[in-house]
Amino acid sequence: MYKVFEALDELVTILEEARGVPMTSSCVVPRGDILELLDEVRDALPNEVDDAQDVLDRKDEIVGQAEHQAEQTISKANLEAEQALAEARAEAERQVAEATAHADRLVADAENQADRTVAAGQAKYDELVGRSQGEAERMIQAGRESYERSVEDGRIEQARLVSQTDVVQAAHLESARILDATADEVTRQRGECDEYVDGKLAEFSDLLSHTLRTVGKGRAHLRAGGTGMPLAAPPVTPAPAPTGPYDYSA
Repeated sequence: MYKVFEALDELVTILEEARGVPMTSSCVVPRGDILELLDEVRDALPNEVDDAQDVLDRKDEIVGQAEHQAEQTISKANLEAEQALAEARAEAERQVAEATAHADRLVADAENQADRTVAAGQAKYDELVGRSQGEAERMIQAGRESYERSVEDGRIEQARLVSQTDVVQAAHLESARILDATADEVTRQRGECDEYVDGKLAEFSDLLSHTLRTVGKGRAHLRAGGTGMPLAAPPVTPAPAPTGPYDYSA
């Protein structure tokens, strides 16, 4: 390719340096040099250029073959596409049919399962209602029995409290009786004590009077000049002590 470019450069130089023809745009060039350079260019061109020229020469034939091949390819592709489309439609219809059948089976199974679930729920509900009613009746009966026992226990407790009230009243009465008896006994013993004290005071008064009389006689005897001894006072006999506890605070 280098020789090609070199020859082309020489051709350009020759054309630029060629003498022009007056009154025209033409020029006078050396024919032999130009032909020689063209031969060099032809010889220097690679074989691919010849092949390309052959292709250019056979362009219409190649294009016709390519168009025919393309038409055959397109026809075959259309045929294959139609076959694939038909097969796809058939497969889609088959899958739709299978899906529809499967969906119908699922719906039927779901309906059957729902019916079984509803039936089981109804049975469970009836069972629970029956058990609840029985339990309610049992609880009502137990409540009645508990109420009756409570009423009976209340009656028994009421009777016991009433009995205890009678006992308390009896105890109050007995306490009052004992207090009254004690008060009477205290009154009696106080009277006896008063009598004892009064008797002792009377005896002491008699003794004091006798002593005073004796003292008076002794003084009178002394004033009269007597020499004899004064008379002794008679002995005092103590009164017997009262029996029993006495309250001397009154």
